[in-house]
Amino acid sequence: MFSLTRLLLTISLASFIASPPSAAMTESRTVYEALEYYGFPVGLLPKGVRSYELDSATGKFAVYLNKTCSFSIHGYDLKYKTKISGTISPGKIKDLKGIQVKVLLFWVNIIEVIQDGDEIELSVGIASADFAVDNFYESPQCGCGFDCVNLGKRSARFGFKRLIPLLDV
Repeated sequence: MFSLTRLLLTISLASFIASPPSAAMTESRTVYEALEYYGFPVGLLPKGVRSYELDSATGKFAVYLNKTCSFSIHGYDLKYKTKISGTISPGKIKDLKGIQVKVLLFWVNIIEVIQDGDEIELSVGIASADFAVDNFYESPQCGCGFDCVNLGKRSARFGFKRLIPLLDV
């Protein structure tokens, strides 16, 4: 009798440890820690996420930003809506909504992200692109991506302040 009880307790404990995080566990994690839990780098999301929801049983999630977020990274223009949603599992995010990349003159939705070893594949449906995972170790910042130091220099050079004296005729 004692060994049967001990066996059942061991099995229960092992299944609890091996199960996905419960809702209470995800609430104590940041969204960036949740990404890492599923094997993704934090740089898939910009800095400043307001909140997120994650159903650990299904992997369905929603991430909320205070406002839309745009920036350029490595020659790509990206746009994040105020709500990003999809389904996450280890190494894969599918049914993704709320993130767009500019291809030529058009904005297209990124619908799937797959991590395979040292590569991250971003898919827009009919096409995909592979990137080294180390491009995503840091979260970009809305408005300037990774080049926030030079943002002030660019806006001073091309901004409205420079045009205002031309209007004073």
